[in-house]
Formats: sequence, structure tokens, C-alpha cells
Amino acid sequence: MWDERFDTPEYIYGTQPNDFLVSVADQIPLSKVLCLADGEGRNGVYLASLGYDVTAVDQSAVGLAKAQKLAIAKQVSITTIQANLADFVIEPEAWDGIVSIYCHLPSPLRNKVYPQIIMGLKPNGLFIFEGFAPEQLQYNTGGPKDLDLLPELAILKRELNSLNWEISQEIERELSEGRYHNGKAAVIQMLGRKQV
Repeated sequence: MWDERFDTPEYIYGTQPNDFLVSVADQIPLSKVLCLADGEGRNGVYLASLGYDVTAVDQSAVGLAKAQKLAIAKQVSITTIQANLADFVIEPEAWDGIVSIYCHLPSPLRNKVYPQIIMGLKPNGLFIFEGFAPEQLQYNTGGPKDLDLLPELAILKRELNSLNWEISQEIERELSEGRYHNGKAAVIQMLGRKQV
């Protein structure tokens, strides 16, 4: 499905990075960042432009090819790995930042991936998350239609409970992220730090 969606010259979520990521990126210790489900690469390429050593993981080879094309256009370098997150293993204590922007996972997969995120962060490392909230179902501005893919903030905090939350909020905001994220949306934003 994602190969088919990305198979167009257009960057369907745009080439500009996510606003929330931009607002907090400078808090990540300057080294290695893992971007989960990075698609066409707008967020990973942005972080690389700030000097981070970026690895972008996505299940779509088509999306990752576009990510590499965007990186070349922006004169930066990123590492891309084609993998389904059900099979990808996050290396323990290897990452200064792990980024999850609109990476909507079913609850069984969250139960597998989220403990790896916590283990994967170095001490003082940051987890950056933005995703649609359950209330997004009332808007026609993007995101999945399955509530299991739209957990509440309290559930996310419980699933990632060993992080210290510097930001954890559900808000309404205007999205302008290409064809598929456009207009008023209900989102969850989280910034969690691994304890030293």
C-alpha cells in the first residue's frame, strides 16, 4: 500500500519537516538519530541538515528512494533501511534521538516496538512523537480510521512509562503537510527523555 501511495513524483506529505519536530529538534544531543516510518524522508533529511547522523527506517522502498533523492537535493546524507517495524530490531543504547512522526502502530506492535525505543535510547536521549489522537476521527484531514492505531495520550504514556515527559499534550492544530495531512487536526505531541 505504501509503495503504491509513494509512487508519484509528488512528495505526498511535502518536503518540509514536521512543525513539532522543528520546534524541539535542537534539544536532541548532536549525534545519532533514528527516524521510524520516515517515508519520503522529509524529517530525516531535515535532521541531517542540522548535523545529525540520521538513519531512516521505512517499509517502503519507493518512499526511501525518494528520501535519498531529497537528501541529494538538500546536499545531505542519510542512511536508509527498508524494514517492517515488526521485524526491525532497534539497537540498544545506540541513539541520541528516536523520532516517530505519524507512525501509527497497532497495539500488539506498539507492545513490541515501544520497549525497544526505550532500550534504544542512550541515557539523556530523546523520544519525539507526533501522531493523530482518537478525536482525529471527526476530521477528514488525514490519518488512520482504526481506533487501535489512534491511542489516547494516557495509553501512550503508560506504554512508554520509563521516560520523563517534558512535553505530553493533546492539541488541535492546523496541518499543512502535503496532500494527505491538510487542515484542522487533533494530534498528540510528546517529548520524552531517558533518565541518566
